Amino acid sequence: MKEAPNDVAVSPWWRYLWYPLARVFIALLTVILGPPWVHGWGRVPAKGGLLILANHLADFDPILVQVGCRRRIRFMGKSELFDMRVLGTLMRWGGAFPVKRGEPDREALKKAVRLLKAGETVCIFPEGQLSEDGKLQPLKPGVGLIAKMAGVPVICCGISNTNRVVPYGSLIPRPALRVLTVSWSEPREVSKDDTVESIIDWTDGQLRSLTGQ
Repeated sequence: MKEAPNDVAVSPWWRYLWYPLARVFIALLTVILGPPWVHGWGRVPAKGGLLILANHLADFDPILVQVGCRRRIRFMGKSELFDMRVLGTLMRWGGAFPVKRGEPDREALKKAVRLLKAGETVCIFPEGQLSEDGKLQPLKPGVGLIAKMAGVPVICCGISNTNRVVPYGSLIPRPALRVLTVSWSEPREVSKDDTVESIIDWTDGQLRSLTGQ
């Protein structure tokens, strides 16, 4: 079997020890702050490369997406977070990787494609930034390009109420006093005939439907 590239492989310590412990911790955290409610859990394919595209309300979103997914996720996150000593270290341990915002980041795009082709699950927030008012913003075309280059199924994830845990402009989490919902679409197989525009249009429609917009 072909070996995965060095930047794709995950340490056995993380896979078999730290990741299970982290899942227990974040599950308890969302119960305290949420609780979470997942719709369509079984729609997430059990194996093979998978690209998750989710709306983005708060910095708490990756935690909720991971709680609502039965697979270990590699997140693409803004590069500024990786510059923070503690948070950046934890994100790298979790298999996340940075992307530079406001400019085409070919390295981040290539890494996402490598991970997907290696059978990993990658989550990207295609709006490219937090939504200040909770409404879905225009989606970045780069995610459509990643989907075409990787040739793996794409699934959309609609999130709600995480902006009550960490409101826009705040860094301190608080109880949402609402259910935190994760809603999964049916996965879509990407074909050679699909265009970047058609993938983006489909994603936009799915996220609007999943979030009631």
